[in-house]
Order: sequence, then structure tokens, then C-alpha cells
Amino acid sequence: MKQHNLITVRKATRDDVPRILDMIKALAEYEKLRDEVVATEETLEEWIFDKKMATVLLADYEGEPAAFALYFTNFSTFMGRAGLYLEDLFVKEEYRGKGIGGTILKMLAKIAKDEGYGRFEWICLDWNKPSIDYYLDIGAIAMDEWTVYRMDRKRLSEFAEE
Repeated sequence: MKQHNLITVRKATRDDVPRILDMIKALAEYEKLRDEVVATEETLEEWIFDKKMATVLLADYEGEPAAFALYFTNFSTFMGRAGLYLEDLFVKEEYRGKGIGGTILKMLAKIAKDEGYGRFEWICLDWNKPSIDYYLDIGAIAMDEWTVYRMDRKRLSEFAEE
């Protein structure tokens, strides 16, 4: 657990699954993607806590739920070592500008450093200018030459069977 003035950040436990799902739904609302959320408490519990495929940090501000981050490791073939990949970082609107996001990012950077990971990376929606500006200010480098490709579950199933 990390405490920074009024901010407390800790790793989520199995008991936090309902809160994690609420945060995911709030993030989806912010990104105007609410209809795409199919996660349930059961799937989150299975994939995060049973299969240990991701870790969630929860942040409180003055004891109130304010933010979450979900991350996992990836692997760089060129470096021959793992990296830390931040899938989502979301701060509720009423808590933005209070240093919560920065506190979480520093905590994740420390985890990556302490574990010997080769890098720490994430993606950001191109319309999220406040976040992009912040990331550039802290020294993150935009990987503009890379394009993300994705297959959803439906296409993945079709492609696997072709």
C-alpha cells in the first residue's frame, strides 16, 4: 500500500471485484463504450484472481473510491525480458487533478523498476489530449509508428476455424 497525503493506493483483493467492475463501467462511460462492457464479477474473479492474468490497483482519495489501474506483464523478444503493460488507468472525474493518476503511474514505474522489467508501456486514445499532454510531460514517448490490430471474440473464433 502506498499513501500520499490524501491518496491511498493498494492492490485489489478478491473482495474488491464489485468495485473493479464499477470502475470498468465508469471508464467505459467516459470512453463512450458502455455497450462494449461484457465483463462480469465472475469473469473478473476468474481471470484476475484465479488465473492471475492481471493485477488491479485501487486508489482512494480521503477514503473514497477514486481510481483504478489494471496491468499485466508482456514480453519483449528483443530485450529478452518482461515488461509492464498498463491496460487501463481511470480516475473518476471529480478526483482528477489531485495527483492520483500520477501517484499510480509512479507506483507502477517503481514496480517495473524493482522487478527488473525492460519497459513500462500503455496506449491512450488519440482524443484524450489532457492525458497525452501529461504523458509527454513526464517523459513518455509516443510510439506513433506502431498500429494496434485487434480481433474481437467473434472474429477470433471465425479466423481460428478457417
